[in-house]
Amino acid sequence: MGKYILRRAFQMIPVFLGVTLLLFILTTVIPGDPVAIRAGERALSPAARAAFVEKYNLDAPLHEQYFTYLGGLLSGDLGESYRQNREVSQIYLDLYPNTARLALAAIFVEVIIGIAAGIISAIKRYSLLDVLVTLSTSILVSLPVFWLGMLMQVFFGIKFKEWGLPYLPISGMGDPPDLIHLVMPAITLASVSTAYVARIMRSQLLEVMGQDYIRTAIAKGLTDGAVVRRHALKNALIPVVTFIGLDLGAMMSGAILTETIFNWPGVGYAIFAAIGQRDWPVVMGGVVLIVIVVMVINLLVDISYALLDPRIRYERRAV
Repeated sequence: MGKYILRRAFQMIPVFLGVTLLLFILTTVIPGDPVAIRAGERALSPAARAAFVEKYNLDAPLHEQYFTYLGGLLSGDLGESYRQNREVSQIYLDLYPNTARLALAAIFVEVIIGIAAGIISAIKRYSLLDVLVTLSTSILVSLPVFWLGMLMQVFFGIKFKEWGLPYLPISGMGDPPDLIHLVMPAITLASVSTAYVARIMRSQLLEVMGQDYIRTAIAKGLTDGAVVRRHALKNALIPVVTFIGLDLGAMMSGAILTETIFNWPGVGYAIFAAIGQRDWPVVMGGVVLIVIVVMVINLLVDISYALLDPRIRYERRAV
C-alpha cells in the first residue's frame, strides 16, 4: 500500500504542472494591456504603472513568471488579489469552510437518498417503487442544476412565503450560519448526483444478485435483506464509491453554479466573481486548490477499494 501511494503521488506531479502551466498561459496571453487589465478601473500614472509592473514581475519573460509562481506555490504563496489587495491564500482560507459545509451536506443527501433508492429499486424490481425511482432519476438527470435551483427558490422561498406556508431562505448562509440556509443549496447541488448514484446502485446490485454465490446464499435460506447486507452490498458499492468520491472532489472544489445562484460565499462563487473582474491570481489560486483537492480525494477513493473488496491489493507480488 505504501508503494502504491508513493507511486500515485509522483503521478500527480505532471498533472499538477500541466494544469497550472496551461492556465498560467491562458491568463497571460489574453488580448489587451496586462497592466490595464490588472489595474482595472484605476488610472495609473507612469510612476505607479512602473511600480505595478515591478511589484507583479510583469516585465519578466513568461517562463520566468511561471517559475516564480511555482516557487511561491511551494511556500504556500498563491499571490495577491489585484482587486482586494489581499493574499489569495487568506481569501480561500476564509471561504473554504463554507464550500466544505455545502459539499458535505450535499454528499450526505446523495449517499443516504441515492444508495437507499437504488437498493429499494433493485430489491423491488419492476414494482411501483422501482418505476417511481426510475422515473424520478430520469427527470433529475435531465434538469439543469441552475434551473432547478431557481425553481426551488421561486416555490420554496417566494411562493411559500406568499401562501403563508413555512418557507426557506433563497440566498446567503445566515449570520451566524444555520442549517435552514443550507437546505436548498445542498439539495440542488446533490440532485443530479443523487439520481446517478441511485441508478448505479440499482444496476450494480442487480448484477451482483445474479452471481452464483448469491444464489447459494439464498439456497441456504438467508432472507433477501441478509443476502444484500452480508454478501451483495460491498461488491455493488465499489462503482458507487468511485462515483461519490469523484463527486465529492468536485463539490469540495467549489460548485460554481450552485454557489452563484444561492449567493453562497464559497470557493466557486469567488472564482466566478474573479473571472468577471479578471482577478487572475484569485482564479489561479482557486484552480490550484481544485486540482489538489481532486487529486487527493481520487487517491483516497482508490485506497478505499481495498477496504470494500479484500481481493483488491495494490502491492506487487514477487513471481
